Amino acid sequence: MRTAALLLILAPVLARAQSLEPRAYANAPVGLNFLVAGYAYSTGGVAFDPSVPLENGHARVNAVPLAYIRSLDVFGNAGSLGLVLPFANLSGSATFNGVQQDREISGMADPALRFAVNFHGAPAMNLEQFKAYRQDLIVGASVVVTAPLGKYDSSRVANLGTNRWSAKPEVGLSKALDVWTVELSTGVTFFTRNDDYVQCNAR
Repeated sequence: MRTAALLLILAPVLARAQSLEPRAYANAPVGLNFLVAGYAYSTGGVAFDPSVPLENGHARVNAVPLAYIRSLDVFGNAGSLGLVLPFANLSGSATFNGVQQDREISGMADPALRFAVNFHGAPAMNLEQFKAYRQDLIVGASVVVTAPLGKYDSSRVANLGTNRWSAKPEVGLSKALDVWTVELSTGVTFFTRNDDYVQCNAR
């Protein structure tokens, strides 16, 4: 739960990758509050969708995600509610329709809200009860919703915000094997349409 918030990292307009969230379905005592801060730096080439008239992309991103997470009792099962506010500085360049374009922007990317519940193997417990808890198999589910509140300019291709909602339902398993924990999760992300994309305004 705690580390999952760190990995809800922004900039889906810049890259496509698998999202790894270790301990996303771990149990925790009910009523705990977590404040999380992180830092991420990435730089390198950018691969664009073939339908977008962009080439030779390069970007550098400094990101600082801030998160608040609270552990919950969800009908007797352990759950959590988390809010992530990602802030970033992005600078990049690319060739758009044969013309060199440069971009630098700072601000907030799209915030994300995550609700999770472990419906097997992780009962809701207070701190005293949790001391005797030993994990075996946990089965849980979550949904992450991002809101189009990040900084966005419809006349530019590279933005911190995506100008569209998204929702990602997911199911996960977490199995303790002595000192190891094996995890498996699968999910799908649904996006609303961005009707104010730069291509819509291009002539």
